Amino acid sequence: MRSGSEEPVPLHEEFIYCCGAATHVLKCGPWKDLSKDENKNLPRLLFMIIPGNPGLAGYYRTFIQALYCGLNQQYPVWVVSHAGHCKPPSGMEMIEDTDIKELEDVFGLNGQVEHKLNFLRKNVSKDIKLVLIAHSIGCYITLEMMKRASELQVLRSVLLFPTIERMAQSPQGKLMTPLLCKLRYAVYMPVYLLSFLPEGVKASLVRFALRGMKTCDESSITTSINLFSVDCIANILYMASQEMMKVVERDSTTIKQNLKKLIFYYGTGDSWCPQHYYDEIKMDFPDGDIRLCEKGLRHAFVLDASKEMAAMITDWLQDDLTKL
Repeated sequence: MRSGSEEPVPLHEEFIYCCGAATHVLKCGPWKDLSKDENKNLPRLLFMIIPGNPGLAGYYRTFIQALYCGLNQQYPVWVVSHAGHCKPPSGMEMIEDTDIKELEDVFGLNGQVEHKLNFLRKNVSKDIKLVLIAHSIGCYITLEMMKRASELQVLRSVLLFPTIERMAQSPQGKLMTPLLCKLRYAVYMPVYLLSFLPEGVKASLVRFALRGMKTCDESSITTSINLFSVDCIANILYMASQEMMKVVERDSTTIKQNLKKLIFYYGTGDSWCPQHYYDEIKMDFPDGDIRLCEKGLRHAFVLDASKEMAAMITDWLQDDLTKL
């Protein structure tokens, strides 16, 4: 299914307000507007990426380009940032200046679910089928979307390194919960001071922080500069604190109802969803498509393995796509 073409991949970038919050959207492919029902050239299928946390669309730039090419450039591939996780461009505020309050607590975990549903309702025709590719907490959001909006025409949901249960009890959760729930405000002042540094110095600091990786995606470097914004960090940490408190029990009912549409992909050394979570869900759903990574990919695969992950997903979905 992979295209050997070396032509530049068409990539469209937008900053919009969704549910009143600044949102960054990256669209791979020539399709920029999928909401016009009268448009006869609409594709039959949209691949939509639901990010992890930090939910910055830029982290998935290489991933969506590789996925688009792997799909022979036949379908649009979009990634929508989480509400308030992107630094808006000049002239745009983090929250829309309007008297209409579209959604209470849009930066919280529940708000992020409604944010994605709102985006789909306003920007994608109901006739278009969906492949939802979710990462980390995006997997929890995706299951909630499928639970709340059964009218969505979801062909498949691919859940990568799924943090869908017992986050605070995971090895990383035990370490991070006190920081996220009690001490996160202490982070704001250092970030505020660092925000005054020149962009080149910020990039150097990011490179230093990621120095242990053999190869690091260049788009991850530029995207990480958003983390020097106090507003972005505040929204990211606030959402993360809610994850620790709210992502407790696995939603086995929704999984059972949608089992044939779901693909789970767990890591072997993932400290956010350890391997015994995989063992347990595999035992509870023996007929499910539940896979364990054999390649040693890290939880944050977008930092150095976007192309490898995109190639695997295109292989997994070949049968589904040939039936369209």
